[in-house]
Amino acid sequence: MTNRRVVAAAVITVLMWASSFVVIRGVADAFSPAVMAFLRMAVGAIALSVMAAIVRVRIPRGRALVLVLAYGALWFGFYTMVLNWAERHLDAGTAALLVNFAPILVAAVAGVVFAEGFPPPLILGMIVAFTGVVVIGLGDGSSSGDLLGVGLGLLAAVLYASGVLLQKVALRTVDSTAATWLGCLTGLVVTIPFAVPSLGAEVSQAGARQLILVAFLGLGPTALAFTTWAYVLRRSTAGATAAMTLSVPAIAILLSWVTLGEVPTPVGLVGGVLCLLGVAISRMRTLPGARHVRRPGNADVAARRGSQESPSTSAGSAQSGT
Repeated sequence: MTNRRVVAAAVITVLMWASSFVVIRGVADAFSPAVMAFLRMAVGAIALSVMAAIVRVRIPRGRALVLVLAYGALWFGFYTMVLNWAERHLDAGTAALLVNFAPILVAAVAGVVFAEGFPPPLILGMIVAFTGVVVIGLGDGSSSGDLLGVGLGLLAAVLYASGVLLQKVALRTVDSTAATWLGCLTGLVVTIPFAVPSLGAEVSQAGARQLILVAFLGLGPTALAFTTWAYVLRRSTAGATAAMTLSVPAIAILLSWVTLGEVPTPVGLVGGVLCLLGVAISRMRTLPGARHVRRPGNADVAARRGSQESPSTSAGSAQSGT
């Protein structure tokens, strides 16, 4: 039953986050990056506050609280604003591809901080994925605005990866609901200074459809998806949980094509495929065709010793029998 719940939570997370790229792109003209982030966090914070009150979550203290506030600022706050900004210059699919460079970063940092090392698949995967990022930049870089979008997409990936690593440590002692609720509240506070100057004017000028879509961002991809994400992350490794989002770009591209009529350029598609291929390679245990050298175990050592001792044993037996 637990495995089914984890799978269901992972599916919800992937679908909600894929839809968020499309919705952000769809309302980018109505709201500035900071105002959109503020409204999204505000709706999410209200929904999560109700949930927190119902389940009576325990507020963490000390180091755990510091970690929650840190990833709340980086992931819920700055990541959301940077992603909104990036999607003013990039289509939803390209933005999703760039952001999903984050699993590579998670694996790289874990290799140093958690002493997991740098196996050959990780090194090769990083090279392939970085090549894909360069291809996307060249393919969409006909103007400075597009190059700015690529840079913002990569910055969003860095913030995303940082949030995953910090949250993974925090979830050792903090439950999923509390982690998401406090993270969202922190993100809301972070966006206030950037959003307040133009908040009133933009909300008053926005149509009902734009407001409903932003409310959806707060309820679905934020309140619901971040809760299901934290549920999965607490029961799995950071790398494996981040890797589950590899299907997000494909779903985002399909949704943006159907709803927005956006189709990435051929060069952009090639770059995106390289990004996903690089991440997939990095998650392999060994490279295809690589020789696996098995270290001798105790049974192997004992067998080898036995074979070395058998001639002398046989000779001794023959001598004793004469």
